[in-house]
Amino acid sequence: MKQYKLAEGTIDSNDYQVMIDFLKKRKTLTQSSNTKKFELKFSKYLGRKNSVFVNSGSSANLLIAQTLLEGNFLKNKIVVLPAVSWSTTVSPFLQLGYKIILCDSDPLNLGLDVKQLEKICKKFNPGLVVVVNVLGHSNNFKKINKIQKKYNFKLIEDNCESMGSKKKKRKLGCNGIASSHSFYYGHHISTIEGGIVSTNDKNFYNIALAIRSHGWARDVDKKFKKLLEKKFKIDEFKSLYTFYYSGLNIRSTDFNAELGLNQIKKINQISIKRHKNFNFYKSLLNNFWSQKSDLTLTSSFGYATFVKNRLEVFRYLKSKNIQSRPLICGNMNRQPFVKKKNLNRISLKNSEFVDKYGLYLPNHANLNFQDIDFICKIFKRIAKPTFSK
Repeated sequence: MKQYKLAEGTIDSNDYQVMIDFLKKRKTLTQSSNTKKFELKFSKYLGRKNSVFVNSGSSANLLIAQTLLEGNFLKNKIVVLPAVSWSTTVSPFLQLGYKIILCDSDPLNLGLDVKQLEKICKKFNPGLVVVVNVLGHSNNFKKINKIQKKYNFKLIEDNCESMGSKKKKRKLGCNGIASSHSFYYGHHISTIEGGIVSTNDKNFYNIALAIRSHGWARDVDKKFKKLLEKKFKIDEFKSLYTFYYSGLNIRSTDFNAELGLNQIKKINQISIKRHKNFNFYKSLLNNFWSQKSDLTLTSSFGYATFVKNRLEVFRYLKSKNIQSRPLICGNMNRQPFVKKKNLNRISLKNSEFVDKYGLYLPNHANLNFQDIDFICKIFKRIAKPTFSK
């Protein structure tokens, strides 16, 4: 019987041939010229000036969190994070000593609840707000940008689930000082493992380059490097082994970048397919809740909905070889590593609903309308819809 997986890889025979050819012609595989080519290519695709290729989307979030501190970009270390998000959207900020406040989810797009966000900003005056674009859908950036201007915080965008989604010509991942993206298996495109940070801020970019590789200045631009050497009185003998920032080693390789250069050719086609699949799901499941945002192209990562009998649905779908899963991590405040921190007592009503009733169904570029029709028929046999109040 055919299996209907939540995710399938985007690496095909052409990609394998590209990797074989690369291995034959290159003696070294570590980070070098190919990494820079891929960073430039991705920046151009996204519509941002600079990108920093790393070994995962999780590392991309860690790099952003570290760079903001090392570069003194923030007025304070109070950060607002979405309650509906991912473990490594939250973990870096816990690890680096930020004060975390979880914000409830929007009942339509599952991003930040902008009404609660404004209340949090008024009470706590955060230095940073993190948004996650959930399953290909946009946050309410029109209102978030107004709140940002009013309260003067930095904004970053976790776009790991939403590559390719856009409103007219502007893609998600272009909001705030920096954004993170993932190239893991089953994501929109893959470099086997990989992630990237994108930014228009030149200072942020150079500091991130340094932190990615131990904290030294080998990868930063010449002008920035000279400023560092002058500030700390470093001569050319010591320069290569001087560490200006509290660094990491989260580099990827030129091998992964070579795959990325081939994969990125497919992203527009993949995004369109995911968009069409989402709309087809929506037409077949019109009696169930569905995500909504103001995008013109939704590069959907999975089809989210709410059901009263979730465990029963999961078991029945599994018996028919159809995968399903909880809606992201549900309410992060219920995850053990967060719960034991006793972070905040703010009401997370919508996120609680997501945690209790949310699930999502498969959507990827290898799924066709016939597959989706079958999935929906099986799903509707057993699922009982429910809606948040």
